[in-house]
Amino acid sequence: MKTIEIYDTTLRDGAQTEGILFSLQDKLRIARKIDELGIHYIEGGMPGANPKDTEFFRAVRRWKRRSAEIAAFGATCRPHTKPESDPVIQTLLKSHPDVITIVGKSWDLHVRMVLGTTEKENLRMIRDTIAFLTGSGYRVFFDAEHFFDGCESNMRYALETVCAAVEGGAERVVLCDTNGGMLPGEVREIVVAVRNTIKIPLGIHTHNDGGLAVANTIAAVEAGVVQVQGTINGYGERCGNADLCALLPNLVLKMNLPAIGKNKLRKLSSVAHFVSEVANMPHPWSSPYTGNSAFAHKSGIHVNAVRKEPRTYEHIAPSLVGNMRRLLVSEQSGKSNVLHIAEQMGIHLKDKQVVQSVLRQLKELEFDGYQFEGAEGSFEILLRKNIGRHKRFFELQGFRVVVDKRRGREIFSEATIRIKVADHEEMAVAEGDGPVNALDNALRKVLERFYPSLSEMHLTDYKVRVLDAVHGTAAKVRVLITSADHATTWSTVGVSTNVIQASWKALVDSIEYKLLKDIEKSDK
Repeated sequence: MKTIEIYDTTLRDGAQTEGILFSLQDKLRIARKIDELGIHYIEGGMPGANPKDTEFFRAVRRWKRRSAEIAAFGATCRPHTKPESDPVIQTLLKSHPDVITIVGKSWDLHVRMVLGTTEKENLRMIRDTIAFLTGSGYRVFFDAEHFFDGCESNMRYALETVCAAVEGGAERVVLCDTNGGMLPGEVREIVVAVRNTIKIPLGIHTHNDGGLAVANTIAAVEAGVVQVQGTINGYGERCGNADLCALLPNLVLKMNLPAIGKNKLRKLSSVAHFVSEVANMPHPWSSPYTGNSAFAHKSGIHVNAVRKEPRTYEHIAPSLVGNMRRLLVSEQSGKSNVLHIAEQMGIHLKDKQVVQSVLRQLKELEFDGYQFEGAEGSFEILLRKNIGRHKRFFELQGFRVVVDKRRGREIFSEATIRIKVADHEEMAVAEGDGPVNALDNALRKVLERFYPSLSEMHLTDYKVRVLDAVHGTAAKVRVLITSADHATTWSTVGVSTNVIQASWKALVDSIEYKLLKDIEKSDK
């Protein structure tokens, strides 16, 4: 059984994603995580292209790796020059990588229009560059750029380019669908043709412009390639590269091919989310295998079935890729959803009428614009109200929020609030960075006198979504607040045509949730 080599280009191709800018420390942190995952090759970048990439190769030599070899990326020498006199080639040598990947043109259109040279000279550039590097003691992979487009244009010449790489001493020839426009059947057919032409092991490098990068890579593996190139989370220029976070489980779990091993695969979700955080990109909820929704179930029928036998609606066990099952509550929910979520919260609903009441309220509230999938704090308060285990910690008597903009001054926000705690009626005034923050500060100013533990609580996220944009500035909005203390994190939701009122509802739920949890802790 052949072992599939995994070649990660997150730090080079992935860094070309719109909106991503890795620092040197970012690149080093990501490289460590990828190494822990058991990846065979990490492409660190292009030495000499910028000081950051040059320093990366200097820094990475200082730490011990578990599995990965470091690849440096570069291009063939320029037309009518020798590789030994090319400064880019010299910089590659000075970076002292474990392997060098050289990209060369395999589409005659690019040779003429981009390089501005002849087909014969391009073959010389490929052959001589690789021969010089291998003669200098380096292992070399050849990335045949635009190979599949080149085959459609002039297959004879495209094959000549990879033959030139073999003549130069390349260890691997990597066939690139650089424009991402191929179909799996086309990829399979061309890979077979190349295997019949050259005898060294092949690799595949696909882009996702047609939404088929993963499928095309699998087709290439089925046709005989041994090296798979891609990026964590499918990052890359335009529509991205083949997503290793989807490829790896498919190779290991579905095709039973040795790649990184099943034990390492359990780290996949944590690595995927780590890279998203470092890249400052939201991790897509719907990402196969690693997304938060990959094993999430919302339909009542689905939840009922999964609770009995997970295989009914899950193609693998979530733990195999380090993910977890999530059962959601919404207007789509059935009794099984509510019972399961309640049990997770330590609330056992035995009264059927209570369950039906909760379901009815869910549907009514979601029709009004509420969403409880990401607001577990508000959902738990809803449950508690239905079973008589909810406590009101304060009562609003009224509030006023002033937003003032005067000539030569920044916008000024101030909130005045009157609330009743037990038999005490209190009033507070506070300023803030905006009306909602001012209201939060005024509320806390009063409540912390009675509930000191609220000083531990802080806001970590605040989202506003317009629900019916057709009404313009009079539209209904949904506010989702995420709060945290030293022990946990929770989210709450509020809906109104007034953003301050929606924020107030979410804020009250957040505070009540915190205080309810404090009571539970003290009772234990």
